[in-house]
Amino acid sequence: MSAIQEIFKKYVPEYLDLYGDRMPKVHKKVIHAIRECRSGTFGTALYACEECGATHTLQCSCKNRHCPTCQHEKAAQWLQTQTQKLLPCNYFLITLTLPEGLRQVVRSHQRSAYAALFLCASGALTKLAGDKRFVGTSRIGFLAALHTWGGQLQYHPHLHIIVPAGGLTQDGCGWLSSRQDLFVHTKPLARIFRAKFHDAMKAAGLVEKIDPSVWKTEWVVDSEAVGNGQTTFRYLARYVFRVAISNNRIISYDNHIVTFRYKDSDTGKWREMSLDAMEFIRRFLQHVLPTGFMKIRHYGFLNSNCRAALQNICEMISTLYDGIRKVVLPLSKPKRIFLKCRRCGHILRQVYFLLPFGKVMSG
Repeated sequence: MSAIQEIFKKYVPEYLDLYGDRMPKVHKKVIHAIRECRSGTFGTALYACEECGATHTLQCSCKNRHCPTCQHEKAAQWLQTQTQKLLPCNYFLITLTLPEGLRQVVRSHQRSAYAALFLCASGALTKLAGDKRFVGTSRIGFLAALHTWGGQLQYHPHLHIIVPAGGLTQDGCGWLSSRQDLFVHTKPLARIFRAKFHDAMKAAGLVEKIDPSVWKTEWVVDSEAVGNGQTTFRYLARYVFRVAISNNRIISYDNHIVTFRYKDSDTGKWREMSLDAMEFIRRFLQHVLPTGFMKIRHYGFLNSNCRAALQNICEMISTLYDGIRKVVLPLSKPKRIFLKCRRCGHILRQVYFLLPFGKVMSG
């Protein structure tokens, strides 16, 4: 049983007594999923080894995207898929952060505000990339991933964007490369993003709930060149499919106090923080996303609906640089993971699946 699962089993009944009447349904669903993960509630599978005859039972996981037990395999598969799509060029990591004065309103209206965050960030980046001082084309492609937490579980919504260093010409027949150390300037990007987000909040009827001073401050946007992109995707995979806090950061959870480690953003050193169990659960649940909300989105020529084939883009880029071999994208599917017998190491075959209500299905 994971540390977070034990914390939920131990302290959630008290939390529900205090706040259950005003909790969103999606929070209650996440609580149930984490508490019951791999307990038999979601079914039990029976496997048999054809080599030595041993049988093994496996209690199924909840597969909820906010459960820390269920995300490791998804992260590995996602990383493999993104690696297969890498282009033979440099990449940039751009991070757009919503200012603190917006966060209360955003948290109270997550679905509309998060959607606006994606829409405004992509619109601002596409517009600025079209400027001849930068890429010179608006036909760029990028991946955007939403994060809502900081190291102390505080609410800190921001968007990570991974973008190749260039874009397609307007006719789609050529490649325009950006500078290797600069995709776009961050100050104009922040200002365009801020203006678009203001308009989005106004259209949603939320602008009156926001302190007007927010629109006069400089918003934080960071951009850095990250090389060929592999390292960045590997870094992002750890966070895209990780919940607000991983089990290995939790030190103890006794006497109504949860103590965990976090990395200080200023010094880079690991520190410890202790929270009351009720506050810990509250901070954890504030990062639960609205039902069905997509936290990873692809834009431009990286979108699956784009007509431009990635293999053709690879060939365009390769012809621009001496010493870069023609790249052939691997077409192999992610490797299938097989369960192996604990006694002899051979692959197991599923024999039965026991549904939660006692019905048995043969494998």
